[in-house]
Amino acid sequence: MQEITIVQRENRQLLLLQTLIKVRWLAVAGQSLAVIFIAYGLKFDFPFLLCGALIASSVWLNIFLTLRYPAGFRPTDNAILSLLAYDIIQLGLLLYLTGGLQNPFSMLLVVPVIISATIHSLWHSFVLGVLVVIIATILVYYHEPLPWKSGLRLETPFLYIAGTWVAIVSSLIFVAVYTYRVADEARRLSDALSATELVLQREQHLSALDGLAAAAAHELGTPLATIALVSKEMLREIGDKHPLSEDAQLMHSQARRCRDILQKLTSMSEHEDAHMGRLPITSMIEEVVEPHRNFGVEIKVEIAGDLQSQPVGKRNPGVMYGLGNLMENAVDFANRKVIVNAQWDAETVSIKITDDGPGVSHEVLGRIGEPFISTRSHVSEPGAGGMGLGLFIAKTLLERNRAQLSFANLRDGGTGAQVTITWPREAIDNYTEQSG
Repeated sequence: MQEITIVQRENRQLLLLQTLIKVRWLAVAGQSLAVIFIAYGLKFDFPFLLCGALIASSVWLNIFLTLRYPAGFRPTDNAILSLLAYDIIQLGLLLYLTGGLQNPFSMLLVVPVIISATIHSLWHSFVLGVLVVIIATILVYYHEPLPWKSGLRLETPFLYIAGTWVAIVSSLIFVAVYTYRVADEARRLSDALSATELVLQREQHLSALDGLAAAAAHELGTPLATIALVSKEMLREIGDKHPLSEDAQLMHSQARRCRDILQKLTSMSEHEDAHMGRLPITSMIEEVVEPHRNFGVEIKVEIAGDLQSQPVGKRNPGVMYGLGNLMENAVDFANRKVIVNAQWDAETVSIKITDDGPGVSHEVLGRIGEPFISTRSHVSEPGAGGMGLGLFIAKTLLERNRAQLSFANLRDGGTGAQVTITWPREAIDNYTEQSG
């Protein structure tokens, strides 16, 4: 699981500094247009130069960050927190100069918190949210007049301003929490899919080792035959009494030994290809079950079908791993026995894996297979019920091969769990086409 942990750590800092800079340039453009339009279009009185200075500070910060850091730089969480806090304070000062919460643009205070919620932990978003609430509260009582026509002042009832404060706080809480949940779900799904890819790569590498051995035997065969021939000619020329005779004999014997090893590798590869090229479903089940025997749990395999007409296909690493993971899960939680039942007909093939363990809690049963959902979190044993990532990977790999999975408890009390894997018959009989 070390590779998965690394992937999760990397996925928590996906935001580039350039992304924040581009968002701030957008904010600068919007603030500049608003200030210029109010000053020269509507000709309202307000502290134009001070507002321009605040906007210029954001421009200076963007230029500094662009020149100081490379385009691909990824800031730390605390650095991003500081930049977003600056954006909140800068906007708060602009609102202070332009009417406080009377200004309709005051709702933009929640934007940095929303950005934080998509990339940060809940704690960082909470800190920024508290900062927004503090600034919004200050702006209720302390602010310059809302820009208006010269000689006139727009008085807004306090009840309206209080309502704006409530709207900002409630929007902040709702939107931030909702955004965080959606982004967190996406991150977890991304982590799980990355883990699935790692598992597939590992399985494919293992499957490729046999082919590499055959290729190596083929490539090394010719030079080794040449070495053996040359060493044999050397022995014939120099005779047994020559000082180099022992070395020549050793070279010849070692060349013959290497050739025998390569021949053995080649024959093993050919035998393996012939043996594993077409894998009956009964052999596949036995291969999945065998590693989990002798762990204090009885595993019983039941075959309900005509062996002469059983599905036969090529080995599929994804299916083998998925079934193996489900089998391991059943053995881990079983008390004494696990039953594997396989049956097939002309249309479908199904495998049921049943254990006599504690079953699955009802609140989790409908969400089994989602990443980071532990299947049996109510089990009292220490460490029981992991992240649920392995089951997600197994479900993903099997569904990629057209399988449908269903989970259930054997009894209403939640004792004993059963998973049923069902394929169309042609999916099992055509692994070669489905495995790509």
